[in-house]
Amino acid sequence: MIRVVHHPDYVAPAPARSTYQWNKNGLVRDLLRAQGAGIDWHEPDPMPRRWIEAVHEPGYVAEVIALAVPPEKARRIGFPITAEVAARAQAVPGGTYLAARLALEHGFAANTAGGSHHALADTGAGFCVFNDLAIAANRLVEEGAAARVLVVDCDVHQGDGTASLLAGRPGLATYSIHAEKNFPVRKARSTLDVPLADGVGDDEYCAVLAETLVPLVDGFAPDLLLYQAGVDPFAGDRLGRLALSREGLVRRDRWVATLARDRGIPLASALGGGYGDDAMEVSERHLASILTLGGVFAADHR
Repeated sequence: MIRVVHHPDYVAPAPARSTYQWNKNGLVRDLLRAQGAGIDWHEPDPMPRRWIEAVHEPGYVAEVIALAVPPEKARRIGFPITAEVAARAQAVPGGTYLAARLALEHGFAANTAGGSHHALADTGAGFCVFNDLAIAANRLVEEGAAARVLVVDCDVHQGDGTASLLAGRPGLATYSIHAEKNFPVRKARSTLDVPLADGVGDDEYCAVLAETLVPLVDGFAPDLLLYQAGVDPFAGDRLGRLALSREGLVRRDRWVATLARDRGIPLASALGGGYGDDAMEVSERHLASILTLGGVFAADHR
């Protein structure tokens, strides 16, 4: 049984002039529904405003909720903030938080959205409005659900927003393995950054991941891993610069899940990036990620 978090507001109509693939959350939901009884569905509450404001500046939060985001911030985000986008922006952090709480109880859970790792304190960026990873991680430590949370970001783009928002906060650490020459141009400083050259493939990627993440996990000893499971390191991704195969993505996710399971660390995943002209192909990559991660933990409970 794989516990999956989904909210109807994740499936929002595309705002005007947006190049973000708005239909993939609905496609991922439908692909998971086709798995039948193997999926245990959960619907989150929208994230309370005060929890968002514990990470983002209240003025920016107010701009989003009031649909008053200035044009320069909307350009940085990549689309205008409509009522549907604002509702989605509040639902997604609630989903990542719920997935984390479910993982603490059951070992693993997945959010069908999230991984909005470019959102900064006073603005969104790179298709990200609020940083669900930072909001959820901060809240879990503040309320005592976990003493130490490690955000593991395997998206092809550096998790700059998460790194900057969580820097210096007790009990929180960040790891990002990404294409060095990809967005954002100006990188933040994670607890550990692992920049990769263009064109890195399956074997090198997985070797470097193991060499760098294991010491951090063992040294930090987290109570929970929040996993940004972006599938854009794929060789055919429209916005990626790495060269993982689909089998390589599965190998990556299986390894991360096995590391967490073998050390007794709960794992919650957020969808992360994945881009291409064929929305179904992108969604199938995300589906494989969730099934791979959940399968490792399900095998442990047979």
